[in-house]
Amino acid sequence: MRKLSTFCRKWFSGLFFILALPVFAQQLPSSVKYELELAGIPENSVGIVVEQVDSNVSRLTHNADIAFAPASTMKVLTTYAALELLGPSYTWETGAYISGKPEDGVLYGDLIIKGSGDPVFSQKELWLFIRQIQDAGVRDIRGNVILDRSVFKTGSFDAAAFDAEPLKPYNAGPDALLLNEKKIDVRLVPNESENTVKVVFEPRLDGVKITPPLLSNGECGNWKKDIVLQFDDRHANFDGIYSSTCQEKIWSVLPYQMSNTRYFESVFSTLWKEAGGRFKGRFVDGTLPPEALKIAEWRSPELSSVVSTVNKHSNNVMARQLLLGIGHHELGDNADESMGIKAIKNWLASKNISSGDLVIENGSGLSRLEKISPLTMSRILKAAFHSPVMPELMSSFPIAGKDGTMSKRLKEDAIAGKAHIKTGAIDNVRAIAGYVLAKSGRRYIVVCMVNDPNAKLSRNMLNELLNWTYENN
Repeated sequence: MRKLSTFCRKWFSGLFFILALPVFAQQLPSSVKYELELAGIPENSVGIVVEQVDSNVSRLTHNADIAFAPASTMKVLTTYAALELLGPSYTWETGAYISGKPEDGVLYGDLIIKGSGDPVFSQKELWLFIRQIQDAGVRDIRGNVILDRSVFKTGSFDAAAFDAEPLKPYNAGPDALLLNEKKIDVRLVPNESENTVKVVFEPRLDGVKITPPLLSNGECGNWKKDIVLQFDDRHANFDGIYSSTCQEKIWSVLPYQMSNTRYFESVFSTLWKEAGGRFKGRFVDGTLPPEALKIAEWRSPELSSVVSTVNKHSNNVMARQLLLGIGHHELGDNADESMGIKAIKNWLASKNISSGDLVIENGSGLSRLEKISPLTMSRILKAAFHSPVMPELMSSFPIAGKDGTMSKRLKEDAIAGKAHIKTGAIDNVRAIAGYVLAKSGRRYIVVCMVNDPNAKLSRNMLNELLNWTYENN
């Protein structure tokens, strides 16, 4: 059956408004039910709560106390906890220290770089950080560069665990010295006159040998499927073909087979040499010696800014960083996911919010294990609305029809600009959670989670629920 036209959707909403009676548990608006039927999604695959922010009376509940996979709406919990526990003005510091004293620009000792879990440390910030180090009198390092990651527990990370797509940048793991989200933009440029493919990395990786794909003249097609990209610490091998008809392409990848230490080393070394620096030692993991002298520091943007990036653009690795950052802040060094989870559950308990149905794996929602009920999510959103950090959290959510992951949704509807909604999407899961300023002037919490093989077809239903909340409450 074809989808409803915009006119029909508005007609259904208006009809329901005219006939509206108080909505009790398990009773769905007719227009929402219609969209579920069109999508082939049974009602038991959906959980919903619609509730006024300053009332304990729910406008609509449906399977509200059943735990669902929330996808990226789990970031609501992680970012709210971070804002309250760390504070909106919290910043991360990356520090540079030396063991020894530089003489005429030469350091006869080690340079130590200590990370604190900065989620947004990038090549640009590293370049400015290097300038600070060199301005402090260190231009030639005769010892080693020691990388201190001790605020987070280090260990192996399986980038293929979630969806067997380890090259996807969203599968990056947390790191106390995370740089560029450990991402590489690969530029592929065919050169027919030389029968070659030029491969350029951004950022540039010092000491990495690139073996390009072979050039072909066939159809471009699904060109990524024609290349098998394999990394190790010193090589990037593009096994396969790349058609000249594809022209120039940029491919963002996660070099998951390259160690975090080697990735940091290769980017740092490139920028260090470009700035005129010299270095003869090795990059090694270690801890900051107590006698080391601090010579430079880089501070991140404030947490409120980071949270906006996490929620509006649903950044998974940054959310993972926040979970471990919470664990470190509350429970100490060598933080891992379990420490972040414990800190968040303790915090929820202090707010009298039950976490009995809550399962957190990494705090990003990029998980098949994470679960939460719509009712618990609504209680979290209600507590957040009455929290001192409400302005920072709400403003971090995508605005319907305006920005982030909601920029292309509801653009032509009356609700555009009047709903702050965090979205979530993984295979078999779609979800929304946030706030709607209804036509009546009252503000509502809206939570809806869909767990079903047809979840990808639920977009119209989710939009209709938001429109219904705006028009009829």
